[in-house]
Amino acid sequence: MNANPPDFSKTNATVFPILFALSFSHLLNDTIQSLIPAIYPLVKDSYHLTFSQIGLITLTFQLAASLFQPFVGLYTDKKPQPYSLAIGMGFTLVGLITLSLSNSFYLILFSVALVGTGSSIFHPEASRMAHAASGGKKGLAQSVFQLGGNAGSSIGPLLAAWIIVPKGQFSVIWFSVIALLAIMVLSYVGNWYKNYVLNREAKKASAIVEKHHLSKSRVITAIVILLVLIFSKYFYMASLTSYFTFYMIDKFHVSVQTSQIYLFVFLFSVAAGTLLGGPIGDRIGRKYVIWVSILGAAPFALMLPHANLFWTGVLIVPIGMILASAFSAILVYAQELIPGKVGLVAGLFFGFAFGMGGLGSALIGNLADKTSINYVFSICAYLPLIGLITAFLPNISTTRKAK
Repeated sequence: MNANPPDFSKTNATVFPILFALSFSHLLNDTIQSLIPAIYPLVKDSYHLTFSQIGLITLTFQLAASLFQPFVGLYTDKKPQPYSLAIGMGFTLVGLITLSLSNSFYLILFSVALVGTGSSIFHPEASRMAHAASGGKKGLAQSVFQLGGNAGSSIGPLLAAWIIVPKGQFSVIWFSVIALLAIMVLSYVGNWYKNYVLNREAKKASAIVEKHHLSKSRVITAIVILLVLIFSKYFYMASLTSYFTFYMIDKFHVSVQTSQIYLFVFLFSVAAGTLLGGPIGDRIGRKYVIWVSILGAAPFALMLPHANLFWTGVLIVPIGMILASAFSAILVYAQELIPGKVGLVAGLFFGFAFGMGGLGSALIGNLADKTSINYVFSICAYLPLIGLITAFLPNISTTRKAK
């Protein structure tokens, strides 16, 4: 790969080669991450784990992937680190190797924590780079970036079904090749971003930022509302990504491989819906996209626990597509609320999303042990109704001012 990519930093155009490289690296990163929940049925049987222990694995992974993100974002807002993405992927590489060799529950926890740490370094700075390459089309840039991640999340279960389930836990080590490829791509992006930062520093005195006229209390209230919406989205997503295979096996008595295919259908729908939210938000306003993307999934979510096998396969498609359009719109809306803190906002929201996913998985697993997996899905179906609080979000109008 070319170590010296073309210098696009001197124009205000959207830098699609960098956006596509970031999206591709996001695909590779999240393919690796999605292997963790995809192998749950395998490790549950191999190590005789309870649903609570499965939830603990997810909680450990998600906490490692979330706790450091705001701090990484805050630090890189002040001191950009062009090659931090490649370094973060190094943690993921080591985590994959140790996961393939793990022979106990606690070694699995350690391994997923390493993979999570790599993710916590990756997301805030990658989001900053996507923002830098957006050329003003911030929603589009975040959607392209998110598309890669969600596509990777959908591929993971298929790879697990084809490779890990039939060949066993050690076959996880084969995916270290993906991590090595990601390191190469991210080194390329780091070279571009280094040139971008140098160019930005040279023009800093004449920089233009967009500011709104909302009071500090209105901004804080809006951020809290957005975080509650993230809570509803990712708690519900945790029930599907971590336990949908168990739900399919328990309710419809399908095989592990078949359940993974249904999980792929859901996650592919998430990937397909991701590209919609950002550019639509650029055109009609992000608040409207947030309205539809959270609350719009509610009717389908409420029908899911009562559906037969065929309709379950149908319903998970609109659920995935509608929910997926939310995050890009929420993230850019929050970045407009707090201008000039792109990395901090990205770290806060990615971190909170992962943390809620991990906490949700742990609580859902514990509830499933005490009740049943079918009962859990019936309760979680009401979570998208929290989207009603979108009505309290302010409409943002910005003005451009010299820095």
